[in-house]
Amino acid sequence: MGRRPVDILKLAEEMILSENPDIKQQLSRKIMDIAYKKGAYPSSINALYFARGREEFAPNFTVPAINLRTLTLDLARAIFRVAKKNNAGAFIFEIARSEMGYTNQLPAEYSACVIAAAVKEEYQGPVFIQGDHFQLNAKKFRDNPEEEIEGLKIFIRRAVDAGFYNIDIDSSTLVDLSKKKIEKQQFSNYDTCAKLTQFIRKIQPRGVDVSVGGEIGEVGGKNSTPEELRAFMSGFKKRLRKGKQGISKISVQTGTSHGGVVLPDGSIAKVSIDFDTLRDLSRIARNEFGMAGCVQHGASTLPSEAFHKFVEVEATEVHLATEFQNMVYESPHFPQELKGRIYEWIKQNLASEHKEGQTEEQFIYTTRKKALGPFKKEIMSIPQDLRNTIVAAIEDKFDFLFKQLNVVNTKELTDKYIPLKRVIKRTHHQKQEAGQGEQFEGAD
Repeated sequence: MGRRPVDILKLAEEMILSENPDIKQQLSRKIMDIAYKKGAYPSSINALYFARGREEFAPNFTVPAINLRTLTLDLARAIFRVAKKNNAGAFIFEIARSEMGYTNQLPAEYSACVIAAAVKEEYQGPVFIQGDHFQLNAKKFRDNPEEEIEGLKIFIRRAVDAGFYNIDIDSSTLVDLSKKKIEKQQFSNYDTCAKLTQFIRKIQPRGVDVSVGGEIGEVGGKNSTPEELRAFMSGFKKRLRKGKQGISKISVQTGTSHGGVVLPDGSIAKVSIDFDTLRDLSRIARNEFGMAGCVQHGASTLPSEAFHKFVEVEATEVHLATEFQNMVYESPHFPQELKGRIYEWIKQNLASEHKEGQTEEQFIYTTRKKALGPFKKEIMSIPQDLRNTIVAAIEDKFDFLFKQLNVVNTKELTDKYIPLKRVIKRTHHQKQEAGQGEQFEGAD
């Protein structure tokens, strides 16, 4: 008798629910091994982005980078269903360093969940998993820059080992606007970004060029300018060791943090995304520096009428997170008893974050993301039929976004530029030569 086929969903669920780090790691590797045999594999979008920078194809689509904070397995399956339906290949799964903490999803678990979803939905080809906002703390950096950088290096290494072959370095927190000259304002930003890019090039698997992103404007700050982009890139290129590949994209600030909207008639409200800036900076990034273009953060809660504009202004990538979390919490099918317990936990455990002047509703809204980790098992234990109903509405939203961002029929592009790279474990001697810890992988 032959072996019974492995149920990859059961493996993934066991991994998610396990509290033993060794078991999580073993199950994650098992899922990855199965996925390679099925033709789904973690990949870098780097080659596609640099081809866009060389204008080998029209910049007429914007890649959605989707943060999954909860129901990751269910929602990842929904995304792959939408991708297959629309013949899409240019889309990214991501999670920020901070999100990993408050959602209790470390890199190996997150990447294995995404890959298990791909296998279950019979999706084949490259799967792009990204570390979003791998950020430095400005105060800690001022106190001890080397220690802060080394701490982020450890986290980057763990992510790359887990199949995160796309890393967004966010050293924009180090921009010092008190300096008069723009070059000096951006110095710590581009210097640190160059150091971390070189580190990534050192540890990346053989045959895989990790896609690295930089950032010049911290989300919530003032809007970015062409002068800042040029100052950052000029300094970055000087700091980057000769022969090392640089960044493939750059994140900019265009006004998303204050919740500005694009009106139904197409006009732009006073507090809104500055689409002109996004277009101008994307063209500078491509034409002057060979990158794919610019990245827009914090866009998921914009009104539906806004999303086609990212394509019109040639934005490379748009990051989407909060709206999907909101749709889970606000679904009429989310158990009200569980929601009540979550909100009570927030009031008891996060009271110190209740800012003066906030209503209770505002406080809950801004902090409820931090309950997703402590209540991960309870949310996963919602009956499957209810989870399916919750996910169905979000799946419709994914489908809408894929169409608005014009990633329909991009599968041929990703398959053309992103070859299969089977990642294998390096020898102990090779790890030592690369300056690696215990977990390091290379590609043959």
